[in-house]
Parts: sequence; C-alpha cells; structure tokens
Amino acid sequence: MNDSRSDKETFFSYPVWDRTVRIFHWVNVLCIIGLSGLGLMLLYNKDFGVSSDGKVLLKTLHAYIGYVFALNLTWRLIWGFIGNQYSRWRAILPFGKGYLNSLISYLKGFKGGSGPHYAGHNPAARLMVTLLFLLLFTQGTSGLVLAGTDLYLPPFGHEIAEWVSASDETHGGLTDLKPGSKVGVDPDSYREMRTFRKPFITAHEYGFYLLAIFILLHIIAVVVTEIREKSALVSAMFNGKKVFKQDPVDLEDREQS
Repeated sequence: MNDSRSDKETFFSYPVWDRTVRIFHWVNVLCIIGLSGLGLMLLYNKDFGVSSDGKVLLKTLHAYIGYVFALNLTWRLIWGFIGNQYSRWRAILPFGKGYLNSLISYLKGFKGGSGPHYAGHNPAARLMVTLLFLLLFTQGTSGLVLAGTDLYLPPFGHEIAEWVSASDETHGGLTDLKPGSKVGVDPDSYREMRTFRKPFITAHEYGFYLLAIFILLHIIAVVVTEIREKSALVSAMFNGKKVFKQDPVDLEDREQS
C-alpha cells in the first residue's frame, strides 16, 4: 500500500488487478471488437455486398480471432482458481455467506453517496461480471461448434466433415470438402447437420446482442462508479492499482491470504 498526498486529502493506493487479469481484459476487448465487426458483416452480408468467397474469408478470420478469444477466456477461467485474492471466483461470483446483505448495503450506500469501497469487485459488479462471463462462455462454445459446421475447423470440424461427407468413389470423401461448397457433401447428412447447427447459431446471434447490451451497461457502470468513488477504477486496469481515502472493506481478506 502506498500513499499519495495532496494539499487537501490523502489517498492510499492498493495493488488489486494482477498482470494476468489486465492482459486478459485487454486481449478480450480487442477480440470482441474484431469478432463483432466481422460478425456484423456476416449477419448483414447482403447489405455489404459480400460475395460467397468473401463470406468464407470473413468466417475464417472470425474463427481465427475466435480461437484467440477462446484460449484467452480459458486461461482466465483457470486463473480464477490460482490467481490473487481479487482474481478468484470466490471474489467474483455473487454467492457466499453475507453476499445479499453486502449487495443491499452497497446499493443503499451508493445511492446515498456514502457506500462502502471495495478493492476488488463490489457486490453489484459481481453480478455484472458473472453475467458477462456466462455470455462470453456461451459465445466461445457455440462459436467453436459453428467453426466446425461452417468451415470444418477444429475442434469439431473433422467429426462434422465425416458426418456430411459423401463416401462414394466419385467424390473421394473428406478430401473434397471445402467451406462454402457442396462438392463431396451428402445432401441428407448435410440437412441433418444444419438442423443440429440451428440452436448453436441462434444462441450465438442472440448471445452477441445480449453481450453488446451488457458491455454497454458495464461501461456505463464503470464510468458512473469512477465519477462517484474516484478510486482510479479505469486506470487500475492498466497499472493494477486502485486508490482510496480509507481502507476498502475487502482489504482484510487480501492481507490474510
């Protein structure tokens, strides 16, 4: 803990977000921006005048960025078990003894302008972050399935290709399968695969819109909290440190860990 003094007030800085959390956050931001841009072009490909080959290219780029997104998310999920006090799931998920009372106390205090300060996620933020993680996980898992159904890419692409492949000597089986092409595809199997794919594409599309809404709410909540609490909430995701005029209520847990 370090102190930074001004003429009127004394602030203390506390290390909160470790390097792994900060890297995850910004890699995640970049991936979501890239995936959203490509996803919108795919959703509205006719309006953008995208050709069939262009759709395959956009889907391929979308899938490759999606791999980075999925790996980054997977590492963050693991880090929730081995990271520092504020990175762990027990400090993120909206559960545990006394959580509901903490949430009520925080909301009342925040409304009155004198709520308790938290070094890690405050009780309201824990709800938001949990919803965001659920949506991110939904997008990641559904996207991996779709990468197999659209492009025959890992981790499920080989199984999908075997499913839809025409195994006769004319087509040569898996070797002739190409994204966007019906050459080497058995029509009946392909229709079955598309039926199987439908709930995943639905989840992926609606999940995108929900994620966009909650990201907007997240940004608004961060800005409002930064203005109200002046705890360097935004800069903490760059340097890892928050500042407070008094000890945050969850400091004791960190010191005991």
